[in-house]
Amino acid sequence: MGVTKAKVRIYSPDMSKFLNVELIVDTGSIYTWIKKDKLKKLGVKPTRKRKFKLINGEIIERWIGETIIECLGEKATTIVVFAEEKDTEVLGVHALEGLGLEVDPITKQLRKAETLLAL
Repeated sequence: MGVTKAKVRIYSPDMSKFLNVELIVDTGSIYTWIKKDKLKKLGVKPTRKRKFKLINGEIIERWIGETIIECLGEKATTIVVFAEEKDTEVLGVHALEGLGLEVDPITKQLRKAETLLAL
């Protein structure tokens, strides 16, 4: 089973600056995790703290905020976690859904999702 990676662009709040980063796509993570020094460099402000339960059962607390993310030509505002140095940087489900992207189950690559309307 391979790891899906995504090349994304993270913007400053006024979109005057950006960083290109490669993230592991983690469909088990609700939010996107980016190292806090990168977010601070862009001027992204932490807004509140949240608790997260790790796979080993440990509870950690991290700051979160909002920023604009771009991938495969799509842009969306998303919640980001201010990751500590030991934390892994990942692209989470909140961002994927906002961008209208999904992981292709066969190729394990990101693709634009078909949007279905349930009537």
